[in-house]
Amino acid sequence: MLKSLTVVNFALIDKAHIEFVPGLNILTGETGAGKSILIDALSAIIGGRASGDSIRSGTDYFRIEAVFDIAGIDSLHSFLDKQGIAVDDGGTVIIARRLSKHGKNTIHINGCQATLGMLRQICEKLVDMHGQHENQALLKPETHLELTDAFATGIKTKLVQYRSAYREWQKVKNELAAISRDSRERLQREEMLTWQTQEIAAAALAPNEEEQLVSQVKVLANAEKISHAVSRSYMLLSQGNKGFNGIIACLTDIKRDLASAARFDETINQQVEIVAEALYQLEETMGELRDYRENMDFNPAKLAKLEDRLDIIHRLKKKYGATVQEILTYSEQAAEELAAITHYDERINSLEQQEAELKRQMQEFANELDRLRQLAGAEMGRQISGHLGDLGMPKAQFIVDVKRNDQYSATGANDVVFLFSANPGEEPRLLQKVASGGELSRLALAIKTVCAEREETATMVFDEVDAGIGGQTAQKMAEKIARIAAFDKQVLCITHLPQIASMADSHIYIEKIIAEERTVTRVTRLTPESQLKELARMASGDLTQLSLENAAQMLEKSMKKKANWKYKA
Repeated sequence: MLKSLTVVNFALIDKAHIEFVPGLNILTGETGAGKSILIDALSAIIGGRASGDSIRSGTDYFRIEAVFDIAGIDSLHSFLDKQGIAVDDGGTVIIARRLSKHGKNTIHINGCQATLGMLRQICEKLVDMHGQHENQALLKPETHLELTDAFATGIKTKLVQYRSAYREWQKVKNELAAISRDSRERLQREEMLTWQTQEIAAAALAPNEEEQLVSQVKVLANAEKISHAVSRSYMLLSQGNKGFNGIIACLTDIKRDLASAARFDETINQQVEIVAEALYQLEETMGELRDYRENMDFNPAKLAKLEDRLDIIHRLKKKYGATVQEILTYSEQAAEELAAITHYDERINSLEQQEAELKRQMQEFANELDRLRQLAGAEMGRQISGHLGDLGMPKAQFIVDVKRNDQYSATGANDVVFLFSANPGEEPRLLQKVASGGELSRLALAIKTVCAEREETATMVFDEVDAGIGGQTAQKMAEKIARIAAFDKQVLCITHLPQIASMADSHIYIEKIIAEERTVTRVTRLTPESQLKELARMASGDLTQLSLENAAQMLEKSMKKKANWKYKA
């Protein structure tokens, strides 16, 4: 529900702040005062088109801010939460939009920057604009099914069930088509996968084999260098070199000498132990080097065999993966796909059974949808025809023509069109073919009256839907707009008719004045006294005692009507 609207530097409005109430908010004023400008500003803040032409002359930008109460709109709370936009416990949402003359467009929702698309998604749940432009939507057949479905609450539940079955049916149907599309391609794929899995299987790869092979090849390829280093090291430890004793013999002498000295100075015992430990480790190392040298076998044939094995792995890596593990993983996946292809007929039969069962379920839901829509369409047409009679079209016929077709879509298997006849003796024809502008306004109001109770949108805006209306019809239109506001709704209505204005829960007056040699639009909430004067002006054009009395009677009559049914409709 719209709590307030602040407009700065928009067209003729330098600055305006308007607070709205639940129920019926009436906006009146002389022609050209700026009522439509205010609606344009509201349209801009809910995601409508806005251009630099709307920026007030002499300023660099316009700014519009709207405060909404979204308490109770759970889907909107969920949407904002997913977008990371916090909402306070009171459910207040503040939307601000600013457009500079250089074209920079910024949108903020509760202080968070947002896109125009996000703004539209949010506001389509908040405000329903209803004017000459919006009336044109009634001429589009695609909206007729939506309105019919919204009329009966049971349709929505059944539509959810139908769509679930429809999505599953489409999924299985598409999979079936994909597998059946090209048998030649399937056979080619089978041959390729068979060859690939056999090639990998023939290689008999082990997960860590490549690392082990690389290590072995490294040893065999450098066997001569390793042998020379090991032999020389063994010789230096055991025999020495160029007239010098071996390291082991030298360390043995050192140990013996230090042990002899330690008999006279015990502090040398630590060095004796260090040398003894080093001698022990080197003797052990010397033995290992001897064994390594004796067991070392340089085998060129073995090296060639290992290198051939590495070549096999490298070729497979180029085809199937960067590592042996990736090659093995590819082989597993290829085997699974091959198994699926091999069991092609079984899979086809299984999918065909699934498709048939899902189609049967979908058809059942579609049949039930058709039944509900037929009932809803008949009742909707009857009620709208009745409201058209109240709006000065007593012989009008409005028919919701629900037809069953053989094509299943996301909405079911129905086509819905609105048929209309304004005069007796005329065959009802497609609404877009026969409805005039004035008739379309009344039709739209009749439809809104019928659907108001089921509408999720909390705020509705009626922009001069009373064009060409007067007399008793005007009174009926006033009551219908007021009754829409009674369904826990908020209605903003621009009107020139005193009958409609007299139903206001809040009356806002818009006027154009000259301030500091510039034309500006001023917005004022009327007091009961000023409201009476405005009604008198609207009814007769003059403020006389008689016009004031007539306006008072009109207000009294409206208040009595509202007292009888307001918020009880």
